[in-house]
Amino acid sequence: MRRALRALALALLLAVPVQARAEALAEVDPARTTLGFLGRDRGRPRPLALTIGLDRPVPHSIAIIDGPPRLVVDLRDTRPPDIAAGDPLSLRWGAAPQGGARAILTLPGPMELMTARMGTATDPALTLQLVPVAPESFSPRTDTLTVLRGVPQPAPSVGGASGPGDDRLRVVLDPGHGGFDPGAQAGGITEAAVMLGFAREFAAALRAQGIEVVLTREDDRFIPLERRTTIARAKGADLFVSLHADALPEGEAAGATIYTWDGRSNDRAARQLALRHDRSDMLAGLDLSDTDEDVSRALMDLARIDTQPRSQDAARHLVAKLNEAGVVMHRTPVRGAAFSVLKSPDIPSLLIELGFLTHADDRANLFDPDWRERVAQALTRGILAWAADQHGQGTAQNAGP
Repeated sequence: MRRALRALALALLLAVPVQARAEALAEVDPARTTLGFLGRDRGRPRPLALTIGLDRPVPHSIAIIDGPPRLVVDLRDTRPPDIAAGDPLSLRWGAAPQGGARAILTLPGPMELMTARMGTATDPALTLQLVPVAPESFSPRTDTLTVLRGVPQPAPSVGGASGPGDDRLRVVLDPGHGGFDPGAQAGGITEAAVMLGFAREFAAALRAQGIEVVLTREDDRFIPLERRTTIARAKGADLFVSLHADALPEGEAAGATIYTWDGRSNDRAARQLALRHDRSDMLAGLDLSDTDEDVSRALMDLARIDTQPRSQDAARHLVAKLNEAGVVMHRTPVRGAAFSVLKSPDIPSLLIELGFLTHADDRANLFDPDWRERVAQALTRGILAWAADQHGQGTAQNAGP
Protein backbone atom coordinates (compact mmCIF):
# COMPACT_ATOMS: atom_id res chain seq x y z
CA MET A 1 0.00 0.00 0.00
CA ARG A 2 2.78 2.41 0.92
CA ARG A 3 4.64 1.66 -2.31
CA ALA A 4 1.43 2.31 -4.24
CA LEU A 5 1.05 5.69 -2.51
CA ARG A 6 4.64 6.55 -3.34
CA ALA A 7 4.18 5.62 -7.00
CA LEU A 8 0.94 7.62 -7.14
CA ALA A 9 2.63 10.68 -5.64
CA LEU A 10 5.47 10.54 -8.16
CA ALA A 11 3.02 10.08 -11.02
CA LEU A 12 1.01 13.08 -9.85
CA LEU A 13 4.18 15.15 -9.70
CA LEU A 14 4.60 14.61 -13.43
CA ALA A 15 1.24 16.23 -14.01
CA VAL A 16 1.48 19.17 -11.61
CA PRO A 17 1.85 22.46 -13.49
CA VAL A 18 3.93 25.14 -11.83
CA GLN A 19 2.10 28.42 -11.51
CA ALA A 20 3.61 31.45 -13.15
CA ARG A 21 5.27 33.82 -10.74
CA ALA A 22 3.73 37.21 -10.21
CA GLU A 23 6.97 39.14 -10.24
CA ALA A 24 8.64 40.32 -13.45
CA LEU A 25 10.72 37.67 -15.16
CA ALA A 26 14.41 37.99 -15.93
CA GLU A 27 15.35 38.48 -19.58
CA VAL A 28 17.97 36.73 -21.69
CA ASP A 29 20.29 39.15 -23.50
CA PRO A 30 21.00 37.65 -26.97
CA ALA A 31 23.70 40.26 -27.65
CA ARG A 32 25.74 38.96 -24.71
CA THR A 33 25.08 35.29 -25.39
CA THR A 34 28.06 33.57 -27.01
CA LEU A 35 29.11 30.05 -27.89
CA GLY A 36 32.47 28.93 -29.20
CA PHE A 37 35.34 26.47 -29.04
CA LEU A 38 38.47 27.11 -27.01
CA GLY A 39 42.03 26.63 -28.26
CA ARG A 40 43.39 25.89 -31.69
CA ASP A 41 41.73 23.48 -34.08
CA ARG A 42 44.23 20.61 -34.28
CA GLY A 43 41.76 18.06 -35.57
CA ARG A 44 40.82 16.92 -32.05
CA PRO A 45 37.73 17.68 -29.97
CA ARG A 46 38.07 21.02 -28.19
CA PRO A 47 36.56 22.51 -25.03
CA LEU A 48 33.36 24.46 -25.48
CA ALA A 49 32.51 27.78 -23.80
CA LEU A 50 28.93 29.04 -23.47
CA THR A 51 27.88 32.38 -22.01
CA ILE A 52 24.20 33.23 -21.54
CA GLY A 53 23.69 36.94 -20.98
CA LEU A 54 20.99 37.95 -18.49
CA ASP A 55 19.65 41.14 -17.00
CA ARG A 56 20.01 39.75 -13.46
CA PRO A 57 21.30 36.58 -11.76
CA VAL A 58 18.76 33.74 -11.48
CA PRO A 59 18.67 30.25 -9.96
CA HIS A 60 19.50 27.59 -12.51
CA SER A 61 20.13 23.89 -13.05
CA ILE A 62 22.34 22.11 -15.57
CA ALA A 63 22.35 18.56 -16.92
CA ILE A 64 24.03 16.56 -19.68
CA ILE A 65 21.98 13.80 -21.29
CA ASP A 66 22.62 11.40 -24.14
CA GLY A 67 20.94 10.22 -27.34
CA PRO A 68 22.54 12.40 -28.75
CA PRO A 69 24.76 14.19 -26.19
CA ARG A 70 22.96 17.37 -25.17
CA LEU A 71 23.38 20.14 -22.63
CA VAL A 72 20.18 21.20 -20.85
CA VAL A 73 20.15 24.53 -18.98
CA ASP A 74 17.10 25.65 -17.03
CA LEU A 75 16.88 29.28 -15.90
CA ARG A 76 14.24 29.89 -13.26
CA ASP A 77 12.19 33.07 -13.16
CA THR A 78 13.31 33.81 -16.74
CA ARG A 79 11.34 34.57 -19.88
CA PRO A 80 12.26 32.32 -22.85
CA PRO A 81 13.86 34.55 -25.48
CA ASP A 82 12.21 35.01 -28.85
CA ILE A 83 15.09 33.66 -30.95
CA ALA A 84 14.24 32.10 -34.29
CA ALA A 85 15.15 28.49 -35.02
CA GLY A 86 18.39 28.12 -36.92
CA ASP A 87 20.08 30.85 -34.91
CA PRO A 88 23.86 30.60 -35.45
CA LEU A 89 24.32 29.93 -31.73
CA SER A 90 22.53 26.58 -32.23
CA LEU A 91 20.76 26.97 -28.88
CA ARG A 92 17.15 25.82 -28.85
CA TRP A 93 15.03 27.86 -26.44
CA GLY A 94 11.70 27.06 -24.87
CA ALA A 95 9.78 27.05 -21.62
CA ALA A 96 11.16 24.89 -18.81
CA PRO A 97 8.67 22.34 -17.38
CA GLN A 98 9.06 23.77 -13.87
CA GLY A 99 8.75 27.37 -15.09
CA GLY A 100 11.33 29.73 -16.57
CA ALA A 101 13.42 29.28 -19.72
CA ARG A 102 15.18 26.20 -21.03
CA ALA A 103 18.12 26.12 -23.46
CA ILE A 104 19.18 22.88 -25.13
CA LEU A 105 22.49 22.56 -26.99
CA THR A 106 23.39 19.50 -29.04
CA LEU A 107 27.03 18.76 -28.25
CA PRO A 108 29.63 17.74 -30.85
CA GLY A 109 30.34 14.55 -28.89
CA PRO A 110 30.73 13.20 -25.36
CA MET A 111 31.57 16.05 -22.95
CA GLU A 112 31.45 16.84 -19.25
CA LEU A 113 30.82 20.05 -17.37
CA MET A 114 33.99 21.55 -15.91
CA THR A 115 32.75 24.90 -14.61
CA ALA A 116 29.45 26.75 -14.34
CA ARG A 117 29.20 30.14 -12.71
CA MET A 118 26.49 32.74 -12.40
CA GLY A 119 27.72 36.33 -12.54
CA THR A 120 26.95 39.12 -10.13
CA ALA A 121 24.23 41.77 -10.26
CA THR A 122 26.69 44.11 -12.00
CA ASP A 123 27.67 41.50 -14.59
CA PRO A 124 24.81 38.97 -14.78
CA ALA A 125 25.65 36.07 -17.08
CA LEU A 126 25.83 32.31 -16.79
CA THR A 127 29.18 31.00 -18.06
CA LEU A 128 29.83 27.32 -18.68
CA GLN A 129 32.84 25.39 -19.89
CA LEU A 130 32.60 21.83 -21.16
CA VAL A 131 35.48 19.55 -22.10
CA PRO A 132 35.55 16.51 -24.39
CA VAL A 133 35.82 13.07 -22.80
CA ALA A 134 36.41 9.61 -24.20
CA PRO A 135 33.22 7.63 -24.90
CA GLU A 136 34.05 5.18 -22.10
CA SER A 137 34.37 8.11 -19.65
CA PHE A 138 31.15 9.81 -20.72
CA SER A 139 28.70 9.88 -17.78
CA PRO A 140 25.50 11.61 -18.83
CA ARG A 141 22.44 11.47 -16.67
CA THR A 142 20.71 8.24 -17.54
CA ASP A 143 17.32 9.34 -16.25
CA THR A 144 16.48 11.55 -19.22
CA LEU A 145 12.82 11.72 -18.16
CA THR A 146 13.89 13.16 -14.82
CA VAL A 147 15.80 15.91 -16.61
CA LEU A 148 13.06 16.68 -19.08
CA ARG A 149 10.21 16.54 -16.57
CA GLY A 150 12.02 17.65 -13.42
CA VAL A 151 10.86 14.93 -10.99
CA PRO A 152 12.49 11.73 -9.68
CA GLN A 153 11.74 8.31 -11.08
CA PRO A 154 10.78 5.64 -8.54
CA ALA A 155 13.45 3.14 -7.52
CA PRO A 156 12.67 -0.56 -6.97
CA SER A 157 12.09 -1.73 -3.41
CA VAL A 158 14.63 -3.70 -1.34
CA GLY A 159 15.47 -7.04 -2.89
CA GLY A 160 14.26 -6.19 -6.39
CA ALA A 161 16.76 -3.64 -7.67
CA SER A 162 19.05 -5.77 -9.77
CA GLY A 163 16.59 -7.27 -12.19
CA PRO A 164 14.96 -10.68 -12.65
CA GLY A 165 16.73 -13.51 -10.87
CA ASP A 166 19.04 -11.14 -8.98
CA ASP A 167 17.93 -10.38 -5.44
CA ARG A 168 21.24 -9.01 -4.19
CA LEU A 169 21.16 -5.93 -2.03
CA ARG A 170 22.53 -2.87 -3.84
CA VAL A 171 24.18 0.01 -1.98
CA VAL A 172 25.50 3.26 -3.44
CA LEU A 173 28.33 4.85 -1.44
CA ASP A 174 28.95 8.54 -1.91
CA PRO A 175 32.38 9.82 -0.78
CA GLY A 176 31.71 13.44 0.15
CA HIS A 177 33.17 16.47 -1.65
CA GLY A 178 35.86 16.00 -4.35
CA GLY A 179 37.50 17.96 -7.13
CA PHE A 180 37.80 21.66 -6.45
CA ASP A 181 35.98 21.24 -3.10
CA PRO A 182 38.29 19.26 -0.78
CA GLY A 183 35.97 19.54 2.22
CA ALA A 184 37.52 19.81 5.66
CA GLN A 185 41.33 19.82 5.85
CA ALA A 186 43.82 18.86 8.54
CA GLY A 187 47.57 18.97 8.06
CA GLY A 188 47.38 18.69 4.29
CA ILE A 189 44.89 15.80 4.44
CA THR A 190 41.49 16.49 2.91
CA GLU A 191 38.08 15.15 3.80
CA ALA A 192 37.53 14.25 0.13
CA ALA A 193 40.61 12.01 0.10
CA VAL A 194 39.92 10.39 3.48
CA MET A 195 36.32 9.60 2.55
CA LEU A 196 37.28 8.17 -0.83
CA GLY A 197 39.74 5.85 0.88
CA PHE A 198 37.18 4.80 3.49
CA ALA A 199 34.50 4.30 0.82
CA ARG A 200 36.77 1.80 -0.95
CA GLU A 201 37.39 -0.08 2.31
CA PHE A 202 33.68 0.00 3.15
CA ALA A 203 32.81 -1.22 -0.35
CA ALA A 204 35.20 -4.18 0.06
CA ALA A 205 33.51 -5.16 3.33
CA LEU A 206 30.07 -4.98 1.71
CA ARG A 207 31.12 -6.95 -1.37
CA ALA A 208 32.58 -9.67 0.84
CA GLN A 209 29.01 -10.20 2.09
CA GLY A 210 27.58 -10.46 -1.42
CA ILE A 211 26.26 -6.89 -1.53
CA GLU A 212 26.55 -5.04 -4.83
CA VAL A 213 28.24 -1.66 -4.37
CA VAL A 214 28.54 1.40 -6.61
CA LEU A 215 30.64 4.47 -5.73
CA THR A 216 29.46 7.87 -6.97
CA ARG A 217 33.09 8.78 -7.63
CA GLU A 218 36.19 6.63 -7.98
CA ASP A 219 38.73 9.45 -7.92
CA ASP A 220 39.16 13.10 -6.88
CA ARG A 221 36.59 14.71 -9.15
CA PHE A 222 33.64 17.06 -8.82
CA ILE A 223 30.28 15.31 -8.92
CA PRO A 224 27.25 17.62 -8.57
CA LEU A 225 25.04 16.67 -5.64
CA GLU A 226 22.02 16.06 -7.85
CA ARG A 227 24.03 13.66 -10.01
CA ARG A 228 25.04 11.66 -6.92
CA THR A 229 21.42 10.85 -6.15
CA THR A 230 20.74 10.34 -9.86
CA ILE A 231 23.49 7.70 -9.93
CA ALA A 232 21.76 5.93 -7.04
CA ARG A 233 18.43 6.00 -8.86
CA ALA A 234 19.93 4.86 -12.17
CA LYS A 235 21.66 1.94 -10.44
CA GLY A 236 18.45 0.89 -8.69
CA ALA A 237 19.93 1.44 -5.23
CA ASP A 238 18.28 -0.10 -2.19
CA LEU A 239 20.22 2.28 0.05
CA PHE A 240 22.22 5.48 -0.54
CA VAL A 241 24.97 6.35 1.97
CA SER A 242 26.92 9.63 1.81
CA LEU A 243 30.19 9.65 3.78
CA HIS A 244 31.72 12.69 5.48
CA ALA A 245 34.30 13.69 8.11
CA ASP A 246 33.79 17.41 8.43
CA ALA A 247 35.06 20.35 10.45
CA LEU A 248 33.74 20.56 13.99
CA PRO A 249 31.11 23.28 14.47
CA GLU A 250 31.87 25.39 17.51
CA GLY A 251 30.46 23.91 20.71
CA GLU A 252 29.62 20.52 19.21
CA ALA A 253 30.76 17.21 20.69
CA ALA A 254 32.81 14.79 18.62
CA GLY A 255 31.91 11.30 17.47
CA ALA A 256 30.03 9.66 14.62
CA THR A 257 26.54 10.84 13.64
CA ILE A 258 24.00 9.48 11.16
CA TYR A 259 21.60 11.90 9.46
CA THR A 260 18.28 11.28 7.75
CA TRP A 261 16.21 13.79 5.77
CA ASP A 262 14.40 16.49 7.72
CA GLY A 263 13.46 19.47 5.60
CA ARG A 264 12.24 21.37 8.65
CA SER A 265 15.31 20.84 10.83
CA ASN A 266 16.32 23.97 12.73
CA ASP A 267 19.46 22.49 14.25
CA ARG A 268 22.19 25.14 14.00
CA ALA A 269 25.09 22.70 13.61
CA ALA A 270 23.21 20.72 10.94
CA ARG A 271 22.57 23.93 9.00
CA GLN A 272 26.28 24.80 9.15
CA LEU A 273 27.20 21.34 7.91
CA ALA A 274 24.60 21.53 5.14
CA LEU A 275 26.24 24.70 3.85
CA ARG A 276 29.63 22.97 3.83
CA HIS A 277 28.29 19.86 2.12
CA ASP A 278 26.51 21.92 -0.54
CA ARG A 279 29.49 24.21 -1.14
CA SER A 280 30.83 22.43 -4.22
CA ASP A 281 27.56 22.86 -6.12
CA MET A 282 27.33 26.50 -5.04
CA LEU A 283 30.91 27.13 -6.19
CA ALA A 284 30.02 25.58 -9.54
CA GLY A 285 26.99 27.82 -9.84
CA LEU A 286 24.46 24.98 -9.64
CA ASP A 287 21.06 25.69 -8.15
CA LEU A 288 20.40 24.07 -4.77
CA SER A 289 17.40 26.22 -3.81
CA ASP A 290 14.14 24.52 -2.92
CA THR A 291 11.46 26.58 -4.61
CA ASP A 292 8.89 23.85 -5.29
CA GLU A 293 5.27 24.88 -5.21
CA ASP A 294 3.36 23.91 -2.07
CA VAL A 295 1.43 21.17 -3.87
CA SER A 296 4.63 19.64 -5.27
CA ARG A 297 6.21 19.74 -1.82
CA ALA A 298 3.18 17.94 -0.40
CA LEU A 299 3.38 15.24 -3.06
CA MET A 300 7.08 14.75 -2.34
CA ASP A 301 6.19 14.29 1.34
CA LEU A 302 3.61 11.72 0.29
CA ALA A 303 6.25 9.89 -1.73
CA ARG A 304 8.42 9.72 1.41
CA ILE A 305 5.69 7.95 3.43
CA ASP A 306 7.34 4.62 2.58
CA THR A 307 10.93 5.78 2.22
CA GLN A 308 11.47 7.95 5.30
CA PRO A 309 10.70 5.27 7.92
CA ARG A 310 13.03 2.90 6.09
CA SER A 311 15.81 5.50 6.20
CA GLN A 312 15.27 5.95 9.93
CA ASP A 313 15.22 2.18 10.47
CA ALA A 314 18.52 1.89 8.59
CA ALA A 315 20.05 4.60 10.78
CA ARG A 316 18.96 2.80 13.95
CA HIS A 317 20.38 -0.54 12.78
CA LEU A 318 23.72 1.08 11.91
CA VAL A 319 23.93 2.88 15.25
CA ALA A 320 23.23 -0.39 17.09
CA LYS A 321 26.06 -2.19 15.31
CA LEU A 322 28.46 0.73 15.77
CA ASN A 323 27.68 0.72 19.50
CA GLU A 324 28.27 -3.02 19.66
CA ALA A 325 31.67 -2.45 18.03
CA GLY A 326 32.57 0.19 20.62
CA VAL A 327 32.64 3.07 18.14
CA VAL A 328 32.25 6.45 19.85
CA MET A 329 29.06 8.16 18.72
CA HIS A 330 27.80 11.72 19.05
CA ARG A 331 25.60 12.28 22.12
CA THR A 332 22.64 12.32 19.68
CA PRO A 333 23.68 9.61 17.19
CA VAL A 334 20.69 9.91 14.82
CA ARG A 335 19.68 13.39 13.71
CA GLY A 336 17.66 15.05 10.98
CA ALA A 337 19.00 17.60 8.51
CA ALA A 338 18.16 19.17 5.14
CA PHE A 339 21.23 17.88 3.30
CA SER A 340 20.75 17.97 -0.47
CA VAL A 341 21.95 14.38 -0.98
CA LEU A 342 19.15 13.14 1.30
CA LYS A 343 16.33 14.69 -0.76
CA SER A 344 15.49 11.58 -2.79
CA PRO A 345 11.87 10.66 -1.99
CA ASP A 346 12.12 7.10 -3.30
CA ILE A 347 15.49 5.74 -2.05
CA PRO A 348 16.29 5.27 1.66
CA SER A 349 19.20 7.66 2.21
CA LEU A 350 21.69 8.33 5.01
CA LEU A 351 24.53 10.76 5.54
CA ILE A 352 27.18 9.52 7.96
CA GLU A 353 29.58 11.91 9.66
CA LEU A 354 32.26 9.44 10.77
CA GLY A 355 33.87 12.11 12.90
CA PHE A 356 35.52 15.48 12.58
CA LEU A 357 38.94 15.99 11.05
CA THR A 358 39.38 19.06 13.22
CA HIS A 359 38.99 17.03 16.44
CA ALA A 360 42.20 15.30 17.61
CA ASP A 361 40.57 12.03 18.74
CA ASP A 362 38.35 11.75 15.68
CA ARG A 363 41.28 12.54 13.39
CA ALA A 364 43.40 9.85 15.01
CA ASN A 365 40.59 7.34 14.47
CA LEU A 366 40.07 8.32 10.85
CA PHE A 367 43.77 7.81 10.15
CA ASP A 368 43.83 4.43 11.98
CA PRO A 369 43.38 1.46 9.58
CA ASP A 370 42.17 -0.82 12.41
CA TRP A 371 39.48 1.69 13.46
CA ARG A 372 38.32 2.16 9.86
CA GLU A 373 38.09 -1.62 9.42
CA ARG A 374 36.06 -1.94 12.63
CA VAL A 375 33.68 0.78 11.46
CA ALA A 376 33.33 -0.67 7.95
CA GLN A 377 32.50 -4.10 9.37
CA ALA A 378 30.01 -2.65 11.86
CA LEU A 379 28.25 -0.62 9.16
CA THR A 380 28.12 -3.70 6.94
CA ARG A 381 26.49 -5.73 9.72
CA GLY A 382 24.04 -2.89 10.27
CA ILE A 383 23.05 -2.80 6.60
CA LEU A 384 22.59 -6.59 6.53
CA ALA A 385 20.42 -6.44 9.67
CA TRP A 386 18.36 -3.62 8.18
CA ALA A 387 17.85 -5.49 4.89
CA ALA A 388 16.79 -8.64 6.75
CA ASP A 389 14.36 -6.59 8.83
CA GLN A 390 12.92 -4.94 5.70
CA HIS A 391 12.50 -8.31 4.03
CA GLY A 392 10.70 -9.64 7.08
CA GLN A 393 8.36 -6.64 7.16
CA GLY A 394 7.59 -7.06 3.46
CA THR A 395 6.81 -10.74 3.98
CA ALA A 396 4.54 -9.94 6.90
CA GLN A 397 2.69 -7.22 4.96
CA ASN A 398 2.15 -9.54 2.00
CA ALA A 399 1.01 -12.49 4.12
CA GLY A 400 -2.61 -13.49 3.91
CA PRO A 401 -4.99 -13.72 6.89
